[in-house]
Amino acid sequence: MASCCLAWGLSADAGALRVISSAADAVSGDDVLVQLEPPSDPQWRVMLNGRDVSQAFRRSENSASLIALVSGIKPGRNRFELRIDGTSAESLELTGHPKEGPIFSGPRQMPFICQTSMNGLGPALDRNCNAQTRIYYYYKSTAPSAVSGERSNVPDAAPDALAEGFKIYDPSKPVPADVAQTLTSDGRRVSYIVRRELGTINRAVYDIQFLHQPGSPLPTPWARQAGSWNGRLIYVFGGGCAAGYRQGTLGAMSEDPLIALGYAVATSTLNKFINLCNDEVSAETLSMVKEHFTKQYGAPAYTIGKGGSGGAVQQLLIAQNHPGLLDGIVTMGSFPDMLTTLVMPVDCALLDDAMNTSTLAWSNEQKSAVSGFATWRTCKNTWLSYARMPQIVRPDNCDPSMDRTLIYDKQRNPTGVKCDYTREWSALGRDPSTGSARRPLDNIGVQYGLLAFNSGQIDAEHFVVLNERMGGYDPDGNIITGARMEGDVVAIRNAYRNGLVLTGGGGLRDIPIIDWRTYTDDLADNHVLAGSMMIRARLLAASGTATNHVMLVLPRPELIPLWTAQGRQNLLANNAQTESRFVRSMDDWLGRIERDERFSSTAERISRNRPEDVSEGCRAADGRWIAEAASYSEPGECNRQYPPYGTPRLAAGGPVTGDVLKCALKPIDRRDYERPLSSAQLARLQAVFPVGVCDYDRPGVGQEQPKYSPTSAMPRHAVTSRRSATNAVLP
Repeated sequence: MASCCLAWGLSADAGALRVISSAADAVSGDDVLVQLEPPSDPQWRVMLNGRDVSQAFRRSENSASLIALVSGIKPGRNRFELRIDGTSAESLELTGHPKEGPIFSGPRQMPFICQTSMNGLGPALDRNCNAQTRIYYYYKSTAPSAVSGERSNVPDAAPDALAEGFKIYDPSKPVPADVAQTLTSDGRRVSYIVRRELGTINRAVYDIQFLHQPGSPLPTPWARQAGSWNGRLIYVFGGGCAAGYRQGTLGAMSEDPLIALGYAVATSTLNKFINLCNDEVSAETLSMVKEHFTKQYGAPAYTIGKGGSGGAVQQLLIAQNHPGLLDGIVTMGSFPDMLTTLVMPVDCALLDDAMNTSTLAWSNEQKSAVSGFATWRTCKNTWLSYARMPQIVRPDNCDPSMDRTLIYDKQRNPTGVKCDYTREWSALGRDPSTGSARRPLDNIGVQYGLLAFNSGQIDAEHFVVLNERMGGYDPDGNIITGARMEGDVVAIRNAYRNGLVLTGGGGLRDIPIIDWRTYTDDLADNHVLAGSMMIRARLLAASGTATNHVMLVLPRPELIPLWTAQGRQNLLANNAQTESRFVRSMDDWLGRIERDERFSSTAERISRNRPEDVSEGCRAADGRWIAEAASYSEPGECNRQYPPYGTPRLAAGGPVTGDVLKCALKPIDRRDYERPLSSAQLARLQAVFPVGVCDYDRPGVGQEQPKYSPTSAMPRHAVTSRRSATNAVLP
């Protein structure tokens, strides 16, 4: 098996025995896939917990290595031992965990609603939402069909309607005459028949799809056979952000151009943030689904992540906190992490309240200036209406599938289930005096609209009144006008220590990243270009380099078609094709790195092997490609074409990293204001900020780099949990 991005050119590990289906301490189920570099002495034996399992080892395709799928793994500690001539030569310890999890994600949400029937698997078999695995076959038809894409073309047990142009393939019947052909990425022309496997792992419903002709051999860990899989696994992450307490649904089936090229594509309901906004559960589920895939079909040459918005957040944090699960990532409409992203809609709601309760008139231009966004509509029409993200601070913000009698109500059910965002992340800790989840939200010292005041976009009175009216949230998610909110310092420290905040360190610096987006800042879209700029700034802050991170900005879509069903469909199809192209570029990038035998640092190896078609820059509206290094503040043609606006905290003078949860404070200093303030106005600001204003020249309160495990010699598929690496959840 090839080496991986974490230690290019280094030995995968020093021993002859190694686990290849997962990290040795993250084995799930009762079996494990193990690789052995056979000793020259023929008198060798491999023992598992004292039992001889040597006969399970078989030679793999085009390799001298031996591979065995060994059953009998027990929960807890297990030990493999390689014996030569009866003498112990090497041992390998691993830790077994149940298929239902958890492994490293922490305490589980309860209650938890099973939704297997909604995903085509029938009723759940137990309280862990397990269900029978099902296999479906579909094919792309060469003939138009009046029922393609309709429910009438799908068996009763199937999960959802077919994508346009697809039909059910019945393996018990003759091959239909209208089966289309497709050309895979490795040059084979094969029938466009998709095998779809649905099952349950870690309380999630997983979905694995790849090309396969029924009746022909499936790929195995020992041989890919002459099948249609090209040896690469694409893992899909979905966006949104919701409180969880449910299994969730996979959503409608759509045509994936990558499957047509021979890639295997996998995902699960708990890798969609709209079902559960928890990157640790997402990482754990990825680990377990990938483990299942590897045991069944063989280890992928590369595992490439893809997804936008909340799907980008998952990839970034998983790459940072769990090195080895993803070899390269393709993100779209990126945010750095959910915790610092949540500050944007929270601030939008507080700004809206402050301006609405003010006696001053506020123009849209003034509102836009203090928000930092290209337009105030990003706050008002997107974060506060469409996205409704501020609702996630409310403890009663539960999914409609939950029994309403179980949900928290301050008066009627004070001990009920709380669905606010703090319940997503056990790593924040709990207050031992109340049992409530600790909350890191903070705006003490934040001078909202500071840059707008200094530049003359708002006058002194608007600046002072705005900050007088700015409030915060009470424990029930209600805004208290004029009363700032103070974050729990323990929660803030835990957030940094446990990797809830993207730092740009850990494994993220050791893999290639393609970060692309269509520019929609001026269309009031919340997926602002500043999100990618923050990621770049954090990578630079962590390592001094960001050569592994390529930012690509594409022309914004036309406004009018977006408001029609056909326009949205066309946009999704265009995004899928673009994303497919960048995934292929990532595949090429990883292959070039792997073939590069020159000794050098990981950063150098990644940088010099970047394909030409992912040169950083932007595509102008007239079709010209502008090759240019991305910068938030430096002038350039891309920034003229696609201005990188800010956020409310950047407009308050915060750093472009956007990673300060609670700022360090300093006394108010008249010299920080570039426009005059009267003595009375300055005194009013002193009353608003009695303990001082933000000093962004210093690190934030509790801000520190997690103690990541070193990756210089980490083997492929080695999964390092931030929990085990730091052991730092403070009470």
